[in-house]
Amino acid sequence: MIQPKNTEQQLRWLCACYFFFFSILGIMVPYLGVFFDSRGFNAQEIGFLLAILMGTRIIAPNIWAAVADRTGMRAELVKIGAGAAALSYLSFFYDGGLIYLAISLTVYTFFWNAILAQLEVITLETLGDNAARYGAVRSWGSVGYIVLVIGAGFAIEQLGAQILPYIGMALFIGMLACALPLQVNSVAVQPIVKRPPLRLNRAVIWFLVSAMLLQMSAGPFYGFFVLYLKQAGYTETVAGVFVALGVVAEIVMFMYAPKLLGRFGVKLLLLISVALTVVRWLLLAFGVDSLLWLSLSQLLHAFTFGLTHAASIQFVHKNFNISRRSQGQALYASLSFGVGGSIGTWLCGMIWGDGTGAQMTWVFAACCAVLSMLAVLLIPTSHTKIKREASSA
Repeated sequence: MIQPKNTEQQLRWLCACYFFFFSILGIMVPYLGVFFDSRGFNAQEIGFLLAILMGTRIIAPNIWAAVADRTGMRAELVKIGAGAAALSYLSFFYDGGLIYLAISLTVYTFFWNAILAQLEVITLETLGDNAARYGAVRSWGSVGYIVLVIGAGFAIEQLGAQILPYIGMALFIGMLACALPLQVNSVAVQPIVKRPPLRLNRAVIWFLVSAMLLQMSAGPFYGFFVLYLKQAGYTETVAGVFVALGVVAEIVMFMYAPKLLGRFGVKLLLLISVALTVVRWLLLAFGVDSLLWLSLSQLLHAFTFGLTHAASIQFVHKNFNISRRSQGQALYASLSFGVGGSIGTWLCGMIWGDGTGAQMTWVFAACCAVLSMLAVLLIPTSHTKIKREASSA
């Protein structure tokens, strides 16, 4: 493992990696559709291209995690993924057709989506007994996201959507530059013949079900939030301020999450966070016309994502042994954000229709969150206590 004298330096580079990784997300999620529109693609073609982001998020992390757990080369794979993503992103500068961009997206997001699960494992193994500091490290990703959401929006407004590939390229290079100094964690890898098969116990299964349902409930937020606010009479600028408010609340929560996890444990905090998620979606369904209720709903993002994610990362780290942690983080990411997020967004699009079903999308979201809360209740408490040692899954 990393020597103590190098731990703080390693954590600084990990903070920088999180910053650039989520900065890239900060330009992809809000502005990639605008970029495709500027290149003349219609709504159906844009939807097809954006679906590729979800598709690679389901597949890529699991493929790379299997390699990482078999070889122990987690830091090396982060560097390879960052380098390959930056190199393949160059294809985005060419003004190609639909099939060309589909291939370009598939290639560079395959490498980009493979990075996060490895960063999570490296961060928690670097922290060791101080795993409760995870939130402070991860919060740099939230900082990167909010900086780029605001910065890229201003740049596109001033210079046009074609500036997007240049911003993206700078961020991919930054990600690579911060990944290269990462030190290698020496992980003892079991020979293939001695590796136990991956088994998911009852606690892990109910946790993954809960995570998937929770991200299904976030479908209308990630896909239709700005559109919903515009329909309610707010401007895009005001909508952007509310998005930023939620991310700021998330950053603050990441700072307090370690103390909360140490005092109350994973299960109770997950239960509270998911219950507040139900409240949040109902506030959006029935209180969108009120600035007070809308602001409160965005402040609840601290629980809906911030505390939930911090607790979930700790749960995965505890319930998968060291030879399976990359697979555990990848399984969590792909089933929750990949499968859950894509299904939730698709179903909400069906409910939304021509806009008359907008309010019902949030009612649907609240129902998914209620089901997620029930799944949390079925997780055995003995598997949710914060300890350094991890048990086999």
